[in-house]
Amino acid sequence: MIKIKDGMALWLMKSEPDAYSWDDLVAEGEGTWDGVRNHLAARNLRTMKEGDLAFFYHSNIGLEIVGVITISKGGITDPTDPQGKWAAVKVKPVEKLKRPVTLKQIKATPELADMDLIRQSRLSVSAVKPDEWARIIAMSEAATA
Repeated sequence: MIKIKDGMALWLMKSEPDAYSWDDLVAEGEGTWDGVRNHLAARNLRTMKEGDLAFFYHSNIGLEIVGVITISKGGITDPTDPQGKWAAVKVKPVEKLKRPVTLKQIKATPELADMDLIRQSRLSVSAVKPDEWARIIAMSEAATA
């Protein structure tokens, strides 16, 4: 069970699994979350602190939250940006969800209607509220029908 501590921020980070998947991160042990070129998503990256937690979301293929990651190092410059203007963070896997939580399930859950994942669907790095986090974890742990 993942413990959320006071002051810890919660996030959702999207990656196309054919480019960088949960399994890729697990195999690496620690990865660099880079290549983000949206100003709001980059601001979210700059806000992240070591120890914050994030959902790892497979976008385009799968459309589902598959695991929980931790920010292992915040405040780094994106190594893929030659101008050094964009942000990146280091991340490590914490645990795979018991069952992935799909975008379809999230959209069908009224308590999650205000989630940035729904309201700002193109945003690749977004904040998650504690109640949204708890609901998604519960959905992952619920018995399948």
